[in-house]
Amino acid sequence: MPTLSLFNGIMIKMNKEGGAQHHKPHLHAICAEYEAPFDIETGDMLGSNPQFPSDKAALVKAWIILHREDLMANWKLLSDEGQFFKIEPLR
Repeated sequence: MPTLSLFNGIMIKMNKEGGAQHHKPHLHAICAEYEAPFDIETGDMLGSNPQFPSDKAALVKAWIILHREDLMANWKLLSDEGQFFKIEPLR
């Protein structure tokens, strides 16, 4: 899973979906030993993960909102070509 960005102790990764159209565009945020998927369109955590720190989840959501276009471009690139580009961290 390629790493797209790293900020505030949070690593942002995205899977190569191989053109699977049934999957909702999402990313994975990893903070210490906790990992959670986040919807790119809404910035919301997918499912419930009470162990993922809520303050870090709020930072991930804010970052997604700021970089939604780049994230969707990466989703398409990874799914179609297996390539990606890095995205600026949250500052």
